[in-house]
Amino acid sequence: MSDSVVFIVFLFGITWGSFLNVCIYRLPRGENIVFPSSHCPQCNKVILWRDNIPLLGWFWLRGRCRHCQASISPIYPLVELLAGLLAVQVVLRYGLLWENLVLILLGYAFIVLTFIDFRHYILPDVITLPGMVLGVVLAWGGWLVPPLAGLQDALVGVIAGGGGLWAFAWAFEKITGKVGMGFGDVKLLGMIGAWLGWQSLPFTLFFSALVGSFVGIAWMMWAGRDRCQPIPFGPYLAGAAWAYLFVGKVVYAWYFGRG
Repeated sequence: MSDSVVFIVFLFGITWGSFLNVCIYRLPRGENIVFPSSHCPQCNKVILWRDNIPLLGWFWLRGRCRHCQASISPIYPLVELLAGLLAVQVVLRYGLLWENLVLILLGYAFIVLTFIDFRHYILPDVITLPGMVLGVVLAWGGWLVPPLAGLQDALVGVIAGGGGLWAFAWAFEKITGKVGMGFGDVKLLGMIGAWLGWQSLPFTLFFSALVGSFVGIAWMMWAGRDRCQPIPFGPYLAGAAWAYLFVGKVVYAWYFGRG
């Protein structure tokens, strides 16, 4: 694949990354993600088109609003960069095919959920529930491309992912009297099962718990975080599920081939 094609895909990705930033900011606040136009949250002035160019706009403005000089979080260019790199990753791995837009769509949902959960400790139902249904519908219509799930695997994935994790969370709360996992995580795992099939669940749960535990311990040791303070688990579920798309089957083959 030529460098020019990869660059065009990257531009496509960062352009949509700008929209992902809108979703990350507005969805937790219950705001419309289409109207009004992008504006500064401090002074409410409309952001000029030239200041809203993905990646470049933030650097041109040196991370500050043109009108009120309020600071603009570096999260904005980071999300745009991730969106561009994700699109390139999909195309390099699975080819420049229209069908692979669903893979990019899934990845973008993971990006939005990750940043919302890190900031607000929620995983909006407006993404996870329709995402769960969409995964099953696409599998039923035969529109999902490998490595995404077929209909049977998608249905089992929803039940095993959402239902299994819900049962665990419910039992944990009843036994300990503490909430060990939010039900947004349950819905996210159900969505992951719908798109990637039940086969993805062991990989996703194991590596999300492993990385999440490591980060949580490091956070407490070096940042002085209170051990009673909740840690968002959605980003680790999303990251592990995305990793499954690219290395999951290789890991399974290695593990089960040892015997």
